[in-house]
Amino acid sequence: MYCKKSHNRVLYSMVEALLSKKGSKAYCIGIKGTGMCALVELLHNAGVQVSGSDVAEAFYTDYILKAMHIPYFESFAAEHIPADVDVVIYSAAYSFETNPELAEAKRRNLPILKYTDALGAYSAEFDSSGIAGVHGKTTTAAIAGTLIRAAKLPAQILAGSGVSVFRGHSTLTLGNKYFVAETCEYRRHFLAFHPRRIVLTGVEPDHQDYYPTYESIRDAFLEYGRKLPSGGELIYCADNPGSLEVAETLRREDRGVRFTPYGFTADGTFKVTSYRVEEERVILEVAGFPGDLKLRIPGRHNALNAAAALALTDSLMQAERQEWNPERRERVRWAMEDFKGSKRRSEILGEVDHILFMDDYAHHPTAIRVTLEALKDFYPSRRLVVSFMAHTYSRTAAFLDDFAASFEKADILFLHKIYASAREVYTGSITGKDLFEKAKALRDKVYYAEEPLDAAATLKNMMRPGDLFLTMGAGDNWKLGKALMERRGGTVS
Repeated sequence: MYCKKSHNRVLYSMVEALLSKKGSKAYCIGIKGTGMCALVELLHNAGVQVSGSDVAEAFYTDYILKAMHIPYFESFAAEHIPADVDVVIYSAAYSFETNPELAEAKRRNLPILKYTDALGAYSAEFDSSGIAGVHGKTTTAAIAGTLIRAAKLPAQILAGSGVSVFRGHSTLTLGNKYFVAETCEYRRHFLAFHPRRIVLTGVEPDHQDYYPTYESIRDAFLEYGRKLPSGGELIYCADNPGSLEVAETLRREDRGVRFTPYGFTADGTFKVTSYRVEEERVILEVAGFPGDLKLRIPGRHNALNAAAALALTDSLMQAERQEWNPERRERVRWAMEDFKGSKRRSEILGEVDHILFMDDYAHHPTAIRVTLEALKDFYPSRRLVVSFMAHTYSRTAAFLDDFAASFEKADILFLHKIYASAREVYTGSITGKDLFEKAKALRDKVYYAEEPLDAAATLKNMMRPGDLFLTMGAGDNWKLGKALMERRGGTVS
C-alpha cells in the first residue's frame, strides 16, 4: 500500500544525503530546462558535482551552465550516466518509456527523483516561501530577490527565468536560512513544495489540458494553501478575484494562518495608494512604506508584483526580528529602481535605427492585455508592432475570443501558427489561422505568417523609426525579433 508520508521521507533523505555528503554527484536529465537549471545552480552552490543532458537546441540556460562549468551532453544515451552517480534527477518532459537515460537509471536501480520532487525536498531543508499564481510569479520572485539582497537577509532565491540583478542567472544565494522560490501550479507540481509562506499573485483559468474549469485550478491553489503550517502566512493579491476567493476560503477554515493582502484595493500596510508613469518609470506609493517607489518595468501589474515582493521581504525581516530603519528603507528603494527585469518579461533586446526591440513571455489573454496596455502607457509616442505566437492548442481553443480581443493596444499585429506542446496531441480542431480570422474581424492591420521568420521581409519594410517591436508568447517567435535586428545591423544585447 502506497504511503505518501513514507514516500516523502525517502525523498527528503535522498536530498539530505546529497547535500551532506562531500563530493556527492547528481545527473540531471533535461538540464537546460528553466527549473532544472535553477536547481542545478542551487546544488552546485551547495558543493554537489552536477552533470547532465538535454537536446542540442540552444537556450539561455546554456550560458548559465557554461558559466558554472557544468558538463552536459546535448543528446541522450545510456552510457552518459556516470558509474558513481548518487542520484538521477529528471524533468517531467521525459519518460522512462522513451528516454534511454531514464530507462538505464531504472535498470541500474539508481536513486531517481523528478525535478519537482527534488525541489520540494530541497525546500524542506529551509524556512521556505513559495511564490505562486497564474501570472507574475517570475517577476515577483525576481523583485523579491532584489529587495531581499538590499535588506541583507540570509536567503536563497529561485526565479523561473534569468534575472539581470542575479547576473543573468535564475538563482541568488545570500545565505542558507530562508529559501524563496517560484512554484508552478501545472499538474499540481507546487504540492511537492514545503512553504511557510505563500505569495499568491492570482488565480484564473489556465492549463486547460489539466484544469478544464476554473474550479479545478482554484481547488489546486486551495490545496497548496492548506500546506501552510499553523503560524504560516498567505500574502495574497486583493485585486484578483481568484486570489481573494482562495484567501477567504482558507480564512474561514481557521487554520492558524496569517493573511496579508496587497494591491490597490487591499487594506493595511501593503495597499498601493498611488500609481503614475513619468519618464519611463512607474512611480508607486505603498501605505506602509513612506515615499515614492520607482520601477523601470512598465505596468500596474508590475506595481502589484513589487508590492508582493515588498510584503514578502517585510515578512522575512519580521522572522529575523529586524526593523525598517532609514538606511534599509533607502537601500530597498534604490534596489527596486535598479531592477531591470528578467529574461522574456518585457525584456529590452536592444535599439536599432531608433526602433526598440523587446520580447515578452505573455501567453494568456489577461497577461497580453495588461502588458500591451502597460507598454502603451510607458511609451506613448511609439507605434506598437506585435508578433504573437499562441502556445498549446487547448489554451488557444479555450480562450480564442479572449485572445482575439486582447491585442487592442497593438498598432500592427502579426500572428503565427500555434506553438505545440509535447503534453498534448493535436486533433485538428484549432489552428493559428482561426485566431487570425477572429482578430481580423475585430480590427485592421492584422497579418498572418505561418512561420514567424516568414514575416521578416514584410516587417522590415513596414517598420519605421520610433516603433516598438514586440515578440510575445511562450513559443519561438523571439527569433523574429533577433532576425529583424540583425538585418538592420544590430545584435541582441
